[in-house]
Amino acid sequence: MTPDALRALIRTVPDFPKTGIQFRDITTLISNGPGLAATVEILAEQADAAGAKSIAGMEARGFIFGAAVAVRLGVGFVAVRKPGKLPVPTIGVDYALEYGMDRLEVDPAAIRQDESIVIVDDLVATGGTALAAVELLRTAGARVDHALFVIDLPDLGGAGRLREAGVAVDAILDYAGQ
Repeated sequence: MTPDALRALIRTVPDFPKTGIQFRDITTLISNGPGLAATVEILAEQADAAGAKSIAGMEARGFIFGAAVAVRLGVGFVAVRKPGKLPVPTIGVDYALEYGMDRLEVDPAAIRQDESIVIVDDLVATGGTALAAVELLRTAGARVDHALFVIDLPDLGGAGRLREAGVAVDAILDYAGQ
């Protein structure tokens, strides 16, 4: 399936969550079996080329694509969670959102020292969540130098911010604007 065919499976919802935003809704993509399979295959090929020994995905949509890519490659999956979701000691990082702060946590026992971990998520916008995940995984001892996304919103600059942090970025699709 071509990127244009995948683009046709993504619904755009105007003015959500606020006026002027064009929300890229991937639920229509993941509900389409061939589209989901093609997306996972493309991401898996990119992760394999990047030398992934594990895949990390951020809660929640990163779990969908990241876990599927990990299964496809036969490697482990590292769940980057919201606070308070893991029943074991964690390490965490706080990061800024547009209107406040948030936090990500991970079980450091899930990460082998100097392991090559590739981040997989549905979308990169400003890059805040992905940058926080990179920081967190690196703090735990991983090598994180690739991040893969289904969608990039290049006008919001997140992919550029990741590149500045030494992370190569690939996305299957990009959408101009917000």
